[in-house]
Amino acid sequence: MSLSSHLQELQKKHETLSRQVESAQRSPASDDLAIGEMKRQKLRLKEEIERLQVA
Repeated sequence: MSLSSHLQELQKKHETLSRQVESAQRSPASDDLAIGEMKRQKLRLKEEIERLQVA
């Protein structure tokens, strides 16, 4: 897998998590722990994307 395709895949995952977090936050029956975990995953993806873009 090339670096650019790997970055695209990570960006897609980040966008998907963003939509899931937004949706969960709008839901009255949302699980705060699950939302927190999604946010942590999103942050890890963002950090990985930034690290790869600098390299």
